[in-house]
Amino acid sequence: MLSRSRKMRFTVVLGVLGCMAVFPAWAAPEKTPPPQTVDSGSFGVFMDGKRVATETFSIQQSSTGSSVTSTFKTDPGQATAEQSSELQLSTNGELKSYEWKESSPGHAQATVSPSQDFLTEHYRNSTDDKPHEQPFLLPVSTSILDDYFFIQREVLAWKYLASSCKQDKGLACPLKTPAQFGILNAHSRASALVSVQFSGREKVLIRGAEKDLVRLDLKTDTGDWALWLDDQDHFKVQRISNVESKTDAVRD
Repeated sequence: MLSRSRKMRFTVVLGVLGCMAVFPAWAAPEKTPPPQTVDSGSFGVFMDGKRVATETFSIQQSSTGSSVTSTFKTDPGQATAEQSSELQLSTNGELKSYEWKESSPGHAQATVSPSQDFLTEHYRNSTDDKPHEQPFLLPVSTSILDDYFFIQREVLAWKYLASSCKQDKGLACPLKTPAQFGILNAHSRASALVSVQFSGREKVLIRGAEKDLVRLDLKTDTGDWALWLDDQDHFKVQRISNVESKTDAVRD
């Protein structure tokens, strides 16, 4: 059986995705409690072993849902690039809104929000550009998996754990049965199906120390990624790697 502390870690994962029951209106406190920070920190982004950028992020959970904010910025010595995003999820994990903005080198921006039974993206390629609109026949359960923002892969990993894995006698996930998820990439204005599969446990070097972590494999049309999560720390992603592009995102 799971220890009490490990059960609490898995419960946090379920709660962020809106899988915990919502208090009925009559039981709500007079004052809304402040949002709880579920995860925050930064990823160092490396290409071919050299650090090139930093992503700073925060995931907060409240009685009305969850928010995932992120800022991606290249490190000194690299071509200047800075972008930010904010993902809002309802209490049951469905998309309420998504927004990303480019501060440098350009000033593109986009928002994605539900519109009747599908999603609509409003975007501008620059501050001088006229507004554009593109509908997607996608449900509000669609996950956002955008360029530059690695923390969104953690949210998808938690969604996989909550929907495909059990916790009765330790973490148990199907080994050879990948789960498929619909995703939207707002940068490229493209939707796709991706698969997530549990690949067991591995010892991985994180900041010079070896850690025993849970591995998930994320397969997409644009490349395959390995994600390593720490089940001793609320299943937070510690490292994300793409072998083909020699890209790594490592938690600072």
